[in-house]
Amino acid sequence: MSKYEVINIGAPDKWWDYVGGFRPTTTKNGRRVVDHEMNSQYIGMTVNAAQPGDQSGYWHDHSQVEEIYVFLSGQGKMGLGKDVIDVETGSVVRISQGVMRAWRANPDSKEQLSWLCIRAGGTELTEYPDDAIIDRETPMPW
Repeated sequence: MSKYEVINIGAPDKWWDYVGGFRPTTTKNGRRVVDHEMNSQYIGMTVNAAQPGDQSGYWHDHSQVEEIYVFLSGQGKMGLGKDVIDVETGSVVRISQGVMRAWRANPDSKEQLSWLCIRAGGTELTEYPDDAIIDRETPMPW
């Protein structure tokens, strides 16, 4: 087996056409789990796109995994615990373990909100992020 791999994820304006997720219940347009296509051990990455007005379907946090979100286009918001921050092209957000998070693409954004979500932890990644706590009851902050 080679010590490296190369795939092409395409341009962010085409990411909405991807349909993917970690489980059937979280599969949706605009998500591609890149590490499922590669032999990643410790680092995971998804590529994501959201149409203006779209939002995550739930809050979640991780007990072991740290995430970095790199925003490549559009404008939106992230709920981070009790805080809401604005994100846009060029924003990079690091989120520690134990911080509830959710996102929304601004309804008035002139383009899709697209981002990379890079995740890593102190151990090898499981196929499904099995350390997530999902909260479907707390309303979104916007």
